[in-house]
Amino acid sequence: MSRIGTGVAARWSGRPPRRLAAVMAAALGLSVALGGTALADRNANGASTPAVTRAGLDPSLVAGRGASVDFAEQEAENAATNGAVIGPDRTAYTLPSEASGRRAVKLTPGQHVEFTLPGAANAITVRYSIPDAPNGGGITAPLNVTVNGGARKSMTLTSQYAWLYNQYPFSNDPNADLLHPDWWITECACVPAATTPTPAITKPFRPSHFYDEQRLLLGRTYRAGDRVRLTVPAGSNAAWTVIDLLDSHLVGAPHVRLVAANVLAFGADPLGRRDSADAFDRAIAFAKGKRLKVYIPPGTYQVNRHIIVDDVTIEGAGNWYTIIKGREVTLPAPAPDGSVHTGVGFYGKDASTGGSDDVHLSGFAIEGDVRERIDTDQVNGVGGAMSNSTISGLHIRHTKVGLWFDGPMTNLKITNNVVVDQIADGLNFHTGVTNSVVSNNFIRNSGDDGLAMWSEKTSNAGNTFDHNTVQTPVLANGIAVYGGTDNTVSNNLVADPIREGSAIQVGSRFGAEAFAGHLWVRDNTTVRAGTYELNWNIGLGAIWFYALEKNIDADIQVVGNHFLDNTYNAIMLVSDWPVKDLYSITNVHFKDIRVDGTGTSVVSARVKGSASFENVDARNVGAVGVNNCGAFNFPSTGSEFSLTDLGGNDGGGTTGPWLAPWELPNTITCDDRPPVVAPPAPSPW
Repeated sequence: MSRIGTGVAARWSGRPPRRLAAVMAAALGLSVALGGTALADRNANGASTPAVTRAGLDPSLVAGRGASVDFAEQEAENAATNGAVIGPDRTAYTLPSEASGRRAVKLTPGQHVEFTLPGAANAITVRYSIPDAPNGGGITAPLNVTVNGGARKSMTLTSQYAWLYNQYPFSNDPNADLLHPDWWITECACVPAATTPTPAITKPFRPSHFYDEQRLLLGRTYRAGDRVRLTVPAGSNAAWTVIDLLDSHLVGAPHVRLVAANVLAFGADPLGRRDSADAFDRAIAFAKGKRLKVYIPPGTYQVNRHIIVDDVTIEGAGNWYTIIKGREVTLPAPAPDGSVHTGVGFYGKDASTGGSDDVHLSGFAIEGDVRERIDTDQVNGVGGAMSNSTISGLHIRHTKVGLWFDGPMTNLKITNNVVVDQIADGLNFHTGVTNSVVSNNFIRNSGDDGLAMWSEKTSNAGNTFDHNTVQTPVLANGIAVYGGTDNTVSNNLVADPIREGSAIQVGSRFGAEAFAGHLWVRDNTTVRAGTYELNWNIGLGAIWFYALEKNIDADIQVVGNHFLDNTYNAIMLVSDWPVKDLYSITNVHFKDIRVDGTGTSVVSARVKGSASFENVDARNVGAVGVNNCGAFNFPSTGSEFSLTDLGGNDGGGTTGPWLAPWELPNTITCDDRPPVVAPPAPSPW
């Protein structure tokens, strides 16, 4: 949902920004210093014991947070390799910055990385990057897989769904000129179209979205201690291959439903040679008439348009076995909703016609063909409106948004899904979604917010995002809540947002209805969060409150959260410079918080308003604990933002206690861009 680049001021306080060279040099220095891992057994060049991580951390540091998944995650930099470890780096537009944990392994032809299995496995997922074609569009390249030096399998890697460039909404052309020369850009600290002489802009401009991932069934079950080696063949046409991580899986047998409307009986092709969309429609119609479930047995089915679902249950054999795959199709004329393409997706009926009800989707994969971002296109994995419905056990990749719901709608439960490699959001509750739950889902490599509630025009209400894992959102936030009433974000794990966003954002923006009632943000863990905001030229917080269009004054309780290895601030409350005297943030309460490492402050306030703090413990704080700029008017009475100390706020850094009495309630401690001090890696509290 990031739209910051459109006409946003380049500075905050009215003071000139630092020289660009100095800013970028500082950012580059930060990127090297801020890496790190909590694992002591890393050995990148020799044999090592299996180092299982969660979001690049020792699992004990994130216990109870995030999704419970059926795979073990292993970072390539902790495995044995004769390649080169790249990173750490938190500077956007670099390969290590988009890697899990901000490190990866770069291989040239003939080199390998070898993982030791931590448990029984019969399948793997490899997250990787290979170069783009010189003029865009991607290439393919092989990767060999062997276990214990045995029979070789081959994966065909691709960069056709990666490598975006330029300004929002991005381009596939690395040689393209600026999409918006009338926007201010950090690279020249100017508006190029209004600058004489015209500044030279390096191409490709702002490359990003480097990674993709691929799954492979190994054909048999291997034991803990067996060695999975990934080797780039000597003749590979990829000059380099970056391996970020390997997930090892123990996949069960295919699910079978004997009494059902089997799509094969209605003409579906499990070999994917012909389009099966019409066969799916016939199976759905028959099942509804006979009150049966629809069953999709193992196979790869070509589907190149939306399958409309209502009052139906559709089951696959499991998302490793049942694959629904389609091409993106150009429409002969734009659709009424503005779409210029269609593609594979399961859609409820439009809310304007009443939406769909009693839909249940489970046990299959959806693989799209989306390679560019066109916001009007409905080319999402799951979409429309679905009330009193469930979506579980899907694997969705290469669509625009994994799951995008346009309400009003109610009582939707989304559980146990994997959503990866999206051009935009992982999931978005858009407009009037109520009493719905998103739980135990795994989101990785979204091109925008990982999970979002967007109350545009009609409030979302009574929804919960709970026990989800969001890793490496390339743009914007891990979890974002834009307005709404009585919503909850709890027990989630969010790691490695890349640029222009935070792990968690609470935002009054994008035309959202005001926050009302309460918002609970409870027991979440964030790690390596708080990105460099390139348009504002400042660092963001791991949790970011943003009053752009309205006051934020609902009862907001931020309780029990852990903010680990924060690139800049742990907590940021902010308005935008053009509206700094119009909107405020009040009634926010922080309690039972742990902050382990900040590059700058624990709290950065750049807005009018107030917040309370109770039992907020911090350590390894890089700058003054509270960076209180208020609304940048600097009145003699103190900052326009006040902090209330409710007790138990302990710890700090080299500058002293993070919440010292002299800072209260509203001492101006404003440092627009404080120096960044890299914290040590997180450790047990």
